Amino acid sequence: MADALPETFPAQRQDPPGLTAAMDPVPDHGEDTYVGHGRLEGHVALITGGDSGIGRAVALAYAREGADIAFTHLPEEQPDADETARLVREAGRRVLPLAVDLRDPEACRSVVERTVEELARLDVLVNNAGYQMARGGGIAELDDEHLDRTLKTNLYALFWTVRAAVPHLRASRGCVINNTSIQAYEPSTSLVDYAATKAAINNATVNLAAELGPDGIRVNAVAPGPIWTPLQPATQPAEKLEQFGSDTPLGRAGQPAEVAPAFVFLASPRDASYVSGTVLGVTGGKPVF
Repeated sequence: MADALPETFPAQRQDPPGLTAAMDPVPDHGEDTYVGHGRLEGHVALITGGDSGIGRAVALAYAREGADIAFTHLPEEQPDADETARLVREAGRRVLPLAVDLRDPEACRSVVERTVEELARLDVLVNNAGYQMARGGGIAELDDEHLDRTLKTNLYALFWTVRAAVPHLRASRGCVINNTSIQAYEPSTSLVDYAATKAAINNATVNLAAELGPDGIRVNAVAPGPIWTPLQPATQPAEKLEQFGSDTPLGRAGQPAEVAPAFVFLASPRDASYVSGTVLGVTGGKPVF
């Protein structure tokens, strides 16, 4: 698959949050390549931000591994959510799309409860929803509204959703997988708030693994590098995308389909039964330590 992936991208721009169909090229979520092996048969997964990008690739992979899927998305992301739901149904699994803004503790509690009510259980919680917006200037341009959106989407929602999910994960001896970032290790000055939330997620992952381990709940994270998702053309300067990912040792950006297997491994009670408190890097060779 890697031989066919582009090393550069055309300059392009979208309004946030961005949509998949408008991207050039359209990302690869594993639609034609991912083959399941029953690793999550009978499981139920809740994926925040599951409509596009890494979230869609994870939803597709989990469905093909045998899991039923609930996922959240913003109302303005409905076209992408419809496509993710179609892919899950095509895999023969049940799907529950939830249009919601997670910057509200009651919304986070509600999506967990609706998942359990409609799909009967919860085995895997993937905290994938995230927000970033690159700034051209310094800290003076980081206004309170922007900071509040980043912190609530990336960090507060994670705590609120985990808090609601723990009783159900305790019953299923399930797991939590958080989506962090290479930005936690190599922060860009234009993404200071985003990078700070990802470093905090790394810390929270280790801390929650220690707290919840006695309950049989594993907690891990995946740290992607530069991955071609709608977040990029919606939040980065158009000209910057022409070299997106070229600074990695592999010399290119990754595709969502290349990240999803890490989430499958960490979710599998067979393959990752003794893995907790770790951050797994999928970064094109950038160090994660």
